[in-house]
Amino acid sequence: MAEFLGRFVTEIGATGAAGSVAVGNRLGLYTALADGPATPAAFAARTGCHERPLTEWLRGQAAGGYITYEPRTGEFSLTEEQAYCLVDPDGPNISAAYRLVLGYLRADEKIAESFRTGTGVPWDAHDEDVFHGCAAFYRSGYVAELVQNWIPALDGVQAKLEAGARVADVGCGLGESALLMAKAFPRSTFAGSDYHAESVVEARKRTADAGVADRVTFEVASAQEFTGTGYDLVAMFDCLHDMGDPVGAARRVREALAPDGTWMVVEPAAGDTVTDNLHPVGRLYYSGSTFLCVPNALSQPGGYALGAQAGEFPIRQIAAEAGFTRFRKAAETAFNAVYEIRP
Repeated sequence: MAEFLGRFVTEIGATGAAGSVAVGNRLGLYTALADGPATPAAFAARTGCHERPLTEWLRGQAAGGYITYEPRTGEFSLTEEQAYCLVDPDGPNISAAYRLVLGYLRADEKIAESFRTGTGVPWDAHDEDVFHGCAAFYRSGYVAELVQNWIPALDGVQAKLEAGARVADVGCGLGESALLMAKAFPRSTFAGSDYHAESVVEARKRTADAGVADRVTFEVASAQEFTGTGYDLVAMFDCLHDMGDPVGAARRVREALAPDGTWMVVEPAAGDTVTDNLHPVGRLYYSGSTFLCVPNALSQPGGYALGAQAGEFPIRQIAAEAGFTRFRKAAETAFNAVYEIRP
């Protein structure tokens, strides 16, 4: 009893603190604190925020271990490790990830209704924090792994990209994965697609800001209807499991690939049994899947709702049903599995 209640206190405290972390991200408080130690009064002057709520925020963040407090001086600060995790956009960017979680929790009434009816909740029915938080959460993994490890793990793909390849990024979201590849492989062209129009608008803006709009384009299209053929690489990042009709998407990929092309599918890391996924990362993904992945799939035609912890076996089955003959796991991290699929 005491152990379980202790877990409850820890977790309900973390749940409540999520709002404070998101506020810190919105107001740039972590970025400001990275400039150096400060008392609440000095930090209020630095940020332009009101001292009293800011004081409570600082104390709560210190209680959670997200920032550091020095009682001798009354100053709060960020260690190098804390700053990297909370401020650096190429790091874990966990303060932005909290906005993803709070964003999808705002749909709790819609999700409860989906439990009753099974009709689902589409991606575009969620709060905009979901889209921006999702991009930030996944970006750090892509920054660390995509160009350095995942693409080199695919047979012959890196050489094609270096020489100049045609790439489709299907289910591209805000375009972060396409932009990372475009910057790394300046001779290649990239066509992103997503059914969510607002995400495509933001992806185009980010592309223009990055100065690669001449090689990166985006369209509003579902994974079953994206345009183009002869692609050397079709990539799907953390999205196949969200689809109501992943088999239809796989068939469209096969049509769109060049004869020697590759379909790279990046999915959340998961085992093929429930027991395999009963750990903190699995819990994180099951929570997101309950609010985002499964409801979105149920809102679409097709009859599938794989969820974020589907594992390798159903992905392999979908590829085979669509006519692909070669399938292997090319790479894996604590958060993602990368599959290389070929005709």
